[in-house]
Amino acid sequence: MPAIFNLISHYAAERVMLARTLDELYSSVREFTVAVEKGRVIGCGSLKFYDGRVAEIRSLSVEPGHTGQGLGRELVKRLLREAKSLGLETVFALTMVPEFFRTCGFRETVREIFPAKIQRDCLKCELYPACNEKTVAIRVGRPKPRAYARPLVEGIPALRPA
Repeated sequence: MPAIFNLISHYAAERVMLARTLDELYSSVREFTVAVEKGRVIGCGSLKFYDGRVAEIRSLSVEPGHTGQGLGRELVKRLLREAKSLGLETVFALTMVPEFFRTCGFRETVREIFPAKIQRDCLKCELYPACNEKTVAIRVGRPKPRAYARPLVEGIPALRPA
């Protein structure tokens, strides 16, 4: 975790990413995917779940000497594969560099469609409501059918919402 902390702190100092404490990182260690070269962490990103449908890519960082080599894109691909394999529908990110995420297939959207993010994280942030991060999102899976849309008995049509 100290190596991940150093990566994130580097970009936080450049104001391209929000800082994270070492305690926060230790409490979310299982969320991280890391890229390692010769036993050293050179990139990382985490997938934070908000519910059974939505997750956020957070703390995506690549060591400065390794940028521009596709490592960030590869980390995003792996995180998206993980999200899809877990049955999620949507992955989003708040970012100061939306252009990068656009190259990965994300589209810019409004933050308000992720109210759990706002409630859990944004309201506690010192930058809220004047945050200048952009929200980007990508669909990774199909929406799950609602329970009431399935027929209860074979041959009887399903109820549909009015």
